Amino acid sequence: MEFLEVPLYDDDLVKLAIRFLFNVIFMALVVTLAIMPNLKKREFGFTAVMMNVMVFFICFTLKKLELQLGMALGLFAIFGVLRYRTDAIRTKEMTYLFILIGIAVINSLSNKKTSYAELVAVNLVVLIGAMVMERLTVEPAKRGKRPGLSKQVVVYDRLELLGTGQRQELFADLKTRTGIDAADVEFGAIDLNASTVKLTVWYADPVESA
Repeated sequence: MEFLEVPLYDDDLVKLAIRFLFNVIFMALVVTLAIMPNLKKREFGFTAVMMNVMVFFICFTLKKLELQLGMALGLFAIFGVLRYRTDAIRTKEMTYLFILIGIAVINSLSNKKTSYAELVAVNLVVLIGAMVMERLTVEPAKRGKRPGLSKQVVVYDRLELLGTGQRQELFADLKTRTGIDAADVEFGAIDLNASTVKLTVWYADPVESA
């Protein structure tokens, strides 16, 4: 049955549902296990998810037009030209966008020559690779960080307050002179000639706490 020469139903609807479910599963795994745990801007999750969904539907819808490879490359070219000029995006976030676009293209444009086992293998490799690289790059960066606290390096000139029994006096002086309500400090290099020391001051940042 057709309406205005367009079929009301096509068997590809079942294929669309299955492939979309397959795509959503791996997209959700990448977002929840790799992207979101260490993401600073939570709204990037919306961008990543909707980008994946839209690219999937665009590719699947235009799949019958025999534009598979050229269309996929054209999508990447379009995003490369736009570059989201309205806001600065970090290289890492752009990489995740590329990963999710790639997953959508692979899952939507694969044909009968590509088995579901191959699709699972490709998606798993991408997922595991993202998770492993997150651990390798983020975990070392977290060493030296303290949950809920921000840090500021200060060149301090009152060496007499560095004694262990004068910590409260040191904190009070830092708050008076810098406005920083210190929770802890770490001593760095001491310059006796200039009578200065580099202090790493840890404090509760209202923005981070919110």
